Amino acid sequence: MILTPKSMRLQIGLFGRTNVGKSSFLNMVAGQDVAVTSPIPGTTTDVVEKAMELLPVGPVMFLDTGGMDDDTRLAAERLARTRRVFDRAEVFILLVEAGHWTDYESAIIAAARQRRCPCLIVVNKIDDRQPEADFLQMLQAASPFVCCVSSRPGSPRDRYVSAFKALLIQALPEGAMAQPPILGDLLPPGGLAVLIVPIDPEAPKGRLILPQVQTIRDALDYEAATLVVNERQYRGLLNRLSRPPDLVVCDSQVVMQMVVETPAGIPCTTFSILFARLKGDLCAAARGAEAIDNLVDGDRVLVAEACTHHPVEDDIGRVKIPRWLRERTGCELQIDTYSGRDYPDNLEDYRLIVHCGACMLTRREMLARIQRASAAGVPITNYGVCVSALHQVLQRVLEPFPEAWQAYENPTQPNTMTSIPSIQTATNRQGGFSCSVQP
Repeated sequence: MILTPKSMRLQIGLFGRTNVGKSSFLNMVAGQDVAVTSPIPGTTTDVVEKAMELLPVGPVMFLDTGGMDDDTRLAAERLARTRRVFDRAEVFILLVEAGHWTDYESAIIAAARQRRCPCLIVVNKIDDRQPEADFLQMLQAASPFVCCVSSRPGSPRDRYVSAFKALLIQALPEGAMAQPPILGDLLPPGGLAVLIVPIDPEAPKGRLILPQVQTIRDALDYEAATLVVNERQYRGLLNRLSRPPDLVVCDSQVVMQMVVETPAGIPCTTFSILFARLKGDLCAAARGAEAIDNLVDGDRVLVAEACTHHPVEDDIGRVKIPRWLRERTGCELQIDTYSGRDYPDNLEDYRLIVHCGACMLTRREMLARIQRASAAGVPITNYGVCVSALHQVLQRVLEPFPEAWQAYENPTQPNTMTSIPSIQTATNRQGGFSCSVQP
């Protein structure tokens, strides 16, 4: 579970004022010194990530943020990083102290409600001060999930951690950790998918990239099989099969070859398109690709990559897609590239956003980016959809997803973009609080 990708872990954000004990709480839950702690306010200056196996919940990623009331010289940048976690977190943990409730705490509750995320309130430092009954009632009005702990070394850790995990499980609906299919629902039981994986300068030495590995695992989870070939082997191995495969998937860079060499009647698509459906909204990506032909001289295009890989000479995001866009439109375009979790605030300055497959982002993060683009009135598409549209094979690779092709053909139809998924409390679950008093 240590190697479970970040994007497949439940993202748990720790929020609160400075020196409320967020890092101490994380250390207690993890059972080790993950974050530096100090009585000096503002010790946590950047988001601290801790991946762990939190049984019985499963693989999680804790995001320890800086204090919301930071007033140091770097406060603006630190708070901006903390607020970016709002769109990443699937569960909010609000750390408070007994008897202390300010506008900062209210703002975090509001952020969780706006994103329809469950918010657990943890009253920390109860070894210093026990919360009064009326304070607990006020917390219960803000969230049905409240627990009381002491994160100080020597406290009954097992009791507090068990109470926290029990509350977390209550807050999560059934199936919250279930992984949606990548291609498993496109294959019959016992089906076969051929995966075309180019071995070129961009391929990491000695391993496959994350989307390819996840696709193989997804097929196995659905009792299907995969045949992995490079682009030079594909035609020969296809002819050697006793029956046609149920699906062919390729890297976007060889989509033209795949379409030419795949007989009609065999569905085919790209890894990036599969991940546009998994992590975002494939119909929105198809609808956004229609804007390519409306670009004119001087328009700005944003290319967004969620990973921070070292670019190679013919990098698809920095070199190939910009070149293909200019060739297709015949226009002088200003193309900006952002990588990692950096995402510009001035989206309204762009005429088109081309996003990667988002294998390093959670679905919530990607949908938040799509919604920000929609709010700014900017079409957003995906690498695989964009490349296929530029090579005029989009209809072929969207055959497994007819609703996406319809969105491309009719971009003016009402936007039915999937909303950011909420991890809401199940209706058959009861909230409650536990306040353990240290003996």
